[in-house]
Amino acid sequence: MSYLQTNTLSHARKVRTLYKQSIRTLQSHYECFDRYEFRYQAVLMRARFDEHKDEKDLRKAKKLLLDGQRELFLKSHPQPIKFTEAPGGVAYQRTSPPPDWLLDVWHPLEKAQYPEYFAQREIRKKEYIERWEKDFGKPDSEISH
Repeated sequence: MSYLQTNTLSHARKVRTLYKQSIRTLQSHYECFDRYEFRYQAVLMRARFDEHKDEKDLRKAKKLLLDGQRELFLKSHPQPIKFTEAPGGVAYQRTSPPPDWLLDVWHPLEKAQYPEYFAQREIRKKEYIERWEKDFGKPDSEISH
């Protein structure tokens, strides 16, 4: 759940997010039919944003942002395009990374192909064990699995 927003966003960041979401919504509406129509609509959308880019009155800027968010919500696509690996995509969290211990069972000839990597890995493993023993103490020898 690292994709969840936990800090406050500036007004400029909210505007950039709104612009990106609006372009993605246009892409959902037009991309599958006509690429040129999508590009035309995207240029028009950019012109709408550029029209108010130098707005100094913060109240008016906030109202424009809220109106844009409302319009985006009303014009949202029923089946938006999702990237496969992104949250909500069909392959999100489908593959898990291989465990670290898998590198420990490599044959020495395989390890010899990457000598710098495995030398650095051994140093980091020792540092990790030292930090673990410093924080939690050494494991009891009478407890075994």
